[in-house]
Amino acid sequence: MASQPPSNEAFLREVDDELRRDQLAGFWKRWGIAVAIAVLVGLVAFGGWLWWQHEQTKKNDVLGEQMTQILTDLEAGKEQGAEARLKPLLESGNPGYRSTARFTIAGLKLRKNDIAGAAADFKAVADDAEAPKPFRDLALVRQTATEYDSLKPEVIIARLQPLAQKGNPWFGSAGEMVAVAHMKMNKPDLAGPLFAEISKDKGVPETIRSRAVQMAGVLGVDAVDQSTGEGK
Repeated sequence: MASQPPSNEAFLREVDDELRRDQLAGFWKRWGIAVAIAVLVGLVAFGGWLWWQHEQTKKNDVLGEQMTQILTDLEAGKEQGAEARLKPLLESGNPGYRSTARFTIAGLKLRKNDIAGAAADFKAVADDAEAPKPFRDLALVRQTATEYDSLKPEVIIARLQPLAQKGNPWFGSAGEMVAVAHMKMNKPDLAGPLFAEISKDKGVPETIRSRAVQMAGVLGVDAVDQSTGEGK
């Protein structure tokens, strides 16, 4: 029986498949090496990133152990050489450990009554754009508290006003300093309500709230939470 010639559709399919194979072979002949190199470079880069991550983790682990040991020694009263031991953390690329080390050094300076030195260290943390915001805010509060007596009331208010807002974690500390600054400027109409707000904020430490109740009362502002009938 004579074989049937392929239909036009079958013939075109065979030609199309052959063309695809030729194109694929041509592509790999022309670009195969480049593709292989690109894949290799990608794998090397990925491996390098993994290695870098591993090395960073190792370095951070070491820094963490050093910081923990230094703090443990300081709690035990072993301050000798503490600042020198903290220097590697100050020079590290980790902003968290760097800030913690700077806070620790500032605390050591305060124990020695080095007000200017401690304030400078707190300012260094507050001005460190890489430091976590909670660290920077705390540093600004500590810096202001450290040099409070030497600052003009206007400076205190301008510096701490953003933190002296209800709902801010530092509302109690920053708000109290701002309120006292208002009093120094003879503005009881601003100080009293602020003390009252502080006294009613349950997120503020009890010691600050108690002082705020007293100060609000002195300034003639009601600092009693009407829902409980107690000063807050």
